[in-house]
Amino acid sequence: MIDHTITITNDVGLHARPAAVFVKKAAEFDAAITIENVTRGGDPMNAKIILSVFKAAVSQGHEVKIAAEGPDEDDALSALVGLIEVDFAE
Repeated sequence: MIDHTITITNDVGLHARPAAVFVKKAAEFDAAITIENVTRGGDPMNAKIILSVFKAAVSQGHEVKIAAEGPDEDDALSALVGLIEVDFAE
């Protein structure tokens, strides 16, 4: 398992379109992927389920930890961190 913590800079956080883009990207990988709102605390949520991502309640400025475990974990983590770094622009 690998993980990376990153700050969400998008002005709406992980809501609506950014969350949908994030989940769609996560679903492209075989690895099990979770997202955890480090700022608010709470449990890791399944990053491939939109309602789980919404429940993480990630707003602008929050730190999130993304973890991936599986055969393509490196590619998955790299793609999701990259997506956050470009404010969810596909």
